[in-house]
Amino acid sequence: MRIARFVTEAEPAYGIVTGDPGEETITELTGDPFYGSVQQTGTSHAVDDVRLVAPIIPRSKVVGVGRNYADHVAEMGGEPPVSPLLFLVPNTAVSGPNEPITLPSFSEEVSYEAELAVVIGRICKDVPLERVDEVIFGCTVANDITARDAQRTDGQWARAKGFDGSTPLGPWVETELDVEDLEITGRLNGDVVQQGRTSEMIFGVPELISQVSQAFTLLPGDVILTGTPAGVGAVSDGDRFEAEVEGLGTLVNHFRR
Repeated sequence: MRIARFVTEAEPAYGIVTGDPGEETITELTGDPFYGSVQQTGTSHAVDDVRLVAPIIPRSKVVGVGRNYADHVAEMGGEPPVSPLLFLVPNTAVSGPNEPITLPSFSEEVSYEAELAVVIGRICKDVPLERVDEVIFGCTVANDITARDAQRTDGQWARAKGFDGSTPLGPWVETELDVEDLEITGRLNGDVVQQGRTSEMIFGVPELISQVSQAFTLLPGDVILTGTPAGVGAVSDGDRFEAEVEGLGTLVNHFRR
């Protein structure tokens, strides 16, 4: 099931997306599916007639995972982490599909990072590996945009990865997806610049959720970014970046200075 968040002329609403690519329909839901049951209203729209926004704005947190693909570790320099390298992102960093991303004034080197993102569906703590599936609501596509120069100079990554708009999510959350071996592709202005598979993660999704939950109580709607494959590079004013995850769809954003 694909759950999106969208805007017409009214307040943002959730909906279930059905149909083949290019012919999708969204059926409006009552309430918030992350905190209640999924109930359809009967009102439907063509996806092309509405504006999709970020499928989830976490009320609690976004947890990022750094250097979780060996080829990305190699291109950035250094050694693979012995445990997941975690960082927190504020929910003000979350943006949606097709939203313009304003390059921050404090950075001259902003990079794209196509990623799989996991959305938590229930409150949980110290989740054992064999029960991770019970706490996942679904998955979406993310672009973990990074001010690379600030990342190098700051030590802490809060500013580099948490500036406004730096975490686009979308286009929707897929609730039924096997994440073990999905292709991740990044395209800059139409050219493929990133390609990898989730099976190449140093720490897989079950390990990540289990270890993240040891540090933080996870709440419904929390998002975990699972890391990016090799091929990261800089974006400039006017660039278009597409982050695609197999079985999920494509997240498109433009950049402006």
